[in-house]
Amino acid sequence: MIPLSVLDLVPVREGGTVGQALIETAALARVAEEAGYRRFWIAEHHGMEGIAGGATSVALAHVGHATSTIRIGAGGIMLPNHNPLVIAEQFGTLDALFPGRVDLGLGRAPGADQKVAQALRRNLMEAADRFPQDVVELQARFAGHALPIAATPGTGAPVEMWILGSSLFGASLAAHLGLPFAFASHFAPAQLDQALTVYRERFQPSETLAKPHVMAAMNVIAAETDDEARLLSTSGDQSFVALRTGNPGKLKPPVPGYRDSLPPAIREGLDFARQASAIGSPATVREQVAAFIRRTQADELIVAGAIWDPKARERSLQLTIEALN
Repeated sequence: MIPLSVLDLVPVREGGTVGQALIETAALARVAEEAGYRRFWIAEHHGMEGIAGGATSVALAHVGHATSTIRIGAGGIMLPNHNPLVIAEQFGTLDALFPGRVDLGLGRAPGADQKVAQALRRNLMEAADRFPQDVVELQARFAGHALPIAATPGTGAPVEMWILGSSLFGASLAAHLGLPFAFASHFAPAQLDQALTVYRERFQPSETLAKPHVMAAMNVIAAETDDEARLLSTSGDQSFVALRTGNPGKLKPPVPGYRDSLPPAIREGLDFARQASAIGSPATVREQVAAFIRRTQADELIVAGAIWDPKARERSLQLTIEALN
């Protein structure tokens, strides 16, 4: 079995608080570490009531102190929102705190709407255009190259860099720079196959990576039975629909028959976005994950999955890795 990792958004549950969400994320990371997952990544989002991972490096420090061996990282940092020097300092600090455990996945999307973009005080169109140069600057800082202003901490820190993407742009950039590539197929699967082909065909070896290395993302929700897993998955479905219809909020409890209640157009959109999913009993998850790995030939798999009950999500991670080993 290829290595498994976890992608977490630090979900704020309906009836819960941000503080509880952070406690639950740390507990989930401990379960992932004990179960044998390789990485625990947190994604940057802003201005969303139901997601508490906006200060990503701070949340990662919290997770790092709660664990001891699992790699921790950003999946990802939306670099157009930030100055590369600041990110080098933040992740250099994380590396100083948790040596040899820190990943930095970089994305070009803002992870925010225009109001949030204005609050972040960045010209996001210009910053997005500068994404390749900013990635190269970060590479230079972590490699210890002499620059006019040194990142302290950060200069020379052995942070493992990744390019994240849901399109051909990220695949091409990762290939050109010789970096590992993670594809966001858990919510944007449209260009998955084409992007992986582009990445592998165009890959140029680098000092840090000799051959292409792909991580694919998948929604995975495991429970004792298929019916139970499908019920648990409706919390994430509600969040997806709420976001797409302009009404995001906190993570809601599961609702029996939720998908059947949706208008056909919305259900079709949800089904399309959820193509890369494994939802069911351990046997069902094993079969669906194996098919996805055969399709992508991924070197690693990172699993996401919004579940309202934190104990049920912990159990889902345990059942998933048991089913696949």
